[in-house]
Amino acid sequence: MFFRDIIGQEEVKKRLIDSAQAGIVAHAQLFCGQGGYGTFPLALAYARYLNCLDRTATDSCGKCASCVKFNELAHPDLHFVYPIISKKEKKKEVCDDYLDEWRPFLKENLYFGLDEWLDYMDAGNSQALIYSKESDEIIRKLTLKIYEATYRILFVWMPEKLHPTCANKLLKVIEEPPANTVILLVSEQPDMILGTIQSRSQRINVRPIGAAALKEAMIRMFSLTPDDAEYVTHIAGGDYLKALEAISVGDDKEFFLEQFKEMMRNSWARNVKGMKVMADLLASIGREKQKNFLAYCQHLIRENFIYRFQSPELNYMNGNESSFALKFSPYVNERNVIDLMEELAKAEKHITQNVNPKMVFFDLSLRITVLIKR
Repeated sequence: MFFRDIIGQEEVKKRLIDSAQAGIVAHAQLFCGQGGYGTFPLALAYARYLNCLDRTATDSCGKCASCVKFNELAHPDLHFVYPIISKKEKKKEVCDDYLDEWRPFLKENLYFGLDEWLDYMDAGNSQALIYSKESDEIIRKLTLKIYEATYRILFVWMPEKLHPTCANKLLKVIEEPPANTVILLVSEQPDMILGTIQSRSQRINVRPIGAAALKEAMIRMFSLTPDDAEYVTHIAGGDYLKALEAISVGDDKEFFLEQFKEMMRNSWARNVKGMKVMADLLASIGREKQKNFLAYCQHLIRENFIYRFQSPELNYMNGNESSFALKFSPYVNERNVIDLMEELAKAEKHITQNVNPKMVFFDLSLRITVLIKR
């Protein structure tokens, strides 16, 4: 990944390039931002630039010995830590056991989030974590002698998924880093990271992609008309992954919209049998998708509430969602919107805490039955 491949984010690119050229490189840096903003590719492009042997004023050369190894993500001084699914029967218990999946995944996806990685490694209903066993691997890698790079890079994607044992080991490394070692942490939920790790890392906030840059990319990459690109850019809100969804509504989003409609119909009609059927269905899709569905429901409640004010510039819905809002938005009002959001957020929290999903979704439908009538 090169800086030139990343849409927009010129301010962050300049900051990273200037620090490398000045030789002022913090040993622990925390990149914060959604996957669709380009947070991961920015950090990886920075790692490449730090070790490039013939870098320019704007990017890595792409031709030197270091860049050639970065092209294959096989540089001996580049180490990755990322959430995985432990599969003891297949002897996959640490991140390096997944390198055969991880490297092709990175080459195929410039922008991605946890959902894309879970699908790629066929996680099923399992939740990805960075397990305690990884702590020994981190210590082992950082005690090795630097092979050839100017900086040894430890790349930790989603440190919020670190097991407490692993997080504490990483903290000790950050407090007493080996020479010429740079730890790059890339997080979508930095507030969930150990506070002492946050305080000892230089924070780099990656903001949403600028509207002009994203619109230009949509026209260039997907041959959209200026009007269509404007619409997609508005829906995306600076998130490239959401822009892709707006261009081609994914199966998950279509499924989520249909389930949201069904949930609201069941609650309005007090259809207890339908609620049970839906709870069984949603219980079967896996916890990560269950959490995504509940987050999507909160998004739709917010959008339907705003829709009533007839201010299109404030709405972020695609065509199918807008059509549904025509009839549904009157049922989301000042008397129930806060309570609806709270119940959905509570259900999402319960799913995260491994509460039985059938109970969570059935109870949620019953509670919506009361709220939707207000």
